Amino acid sequence: MKKSARKRGPHASAKSVRTLAIDVGGTGIKSVVLDGNGKAVSEFLRLETPHPATPKAILSTIADLAKRSAKFDRVALGFPGVVRNGEIVTAPHLHDKWIRVHLDKQLRKLLRKPARVANDAAVQGFAAISGEGIEMVITLGTSMGSALYVDGHVIPNEMGHHPFRNSKTYEDEVGNAVLENIGKKRWNKKLSAVIEMLEKTFNYDRLYIGGGNAKKITLKLPPNVRLIDNKDGLYGAIELWKK
Repeated sequence: MKKSARKRGPHASAKSVRTLAIDVGGTGIKSVVLDGNGKAVSEFLRLETPHPATPKAILSTIADLAKRSAKFDRVALGFPGVVRNGEIVTAPHLHDKWIRVHLDKQLRKLLRKPARVANDAAVQGFAAISGEGIEMVITLGTSMGSALYVDGHVIPNEMGHHPFRNSKTYEDEVGNAVLENIGKKRWNKKLSAVIEMLEKTFNYDRLYIGGGNAKKITLKLPPNVRLIDNKDGLYGAIELWKK
């Protein structure tokens, strides 16, 4: 008797597998279910990031989002920190308890689905880059997330905490706290200097800017720099199952 082709799971046909994409941020946690082609097949959901943002609190919020979501077969999550093979290395704007947590394993246990985790800026870039040459993504929010790509291959980096000038980091120049303190006009001036320094440092072909504060940009961007949709942080998640 011929076996049914309707079996679902990580080894089903690409078109039939649904991915719960999750984007963890400092102020909000967003989710959507994507089909095998990366098209949204559910509504976009968002819940406030709990504070303190401990693993237990955030996993509880993720479980709540999963319950409200359409059916899914696997999970892909973008996390605001350094991630190595599913293990959290840094979580500067969440909680110290995240360090050394194997988030991929925690998600599998919680949701009973296969799960993959990567840096949130890297995930967002997957939905925006061309895959040719040297490309860079920065995300402007609580901090400044970043990722570098060479012919589509990602090299995660945390430029937000690197020294920039006068003993200040990139985050100290364009993080959300700075924007609220000095106002949009002066913040845009600082952002212009950041973009100039990043191009000198990485000699990228294209720079993509996302994150919640990208909408506050008023400066004229160079021809090789463009803004990207914040939903790319969810759409790009499906690429974690293609890499």
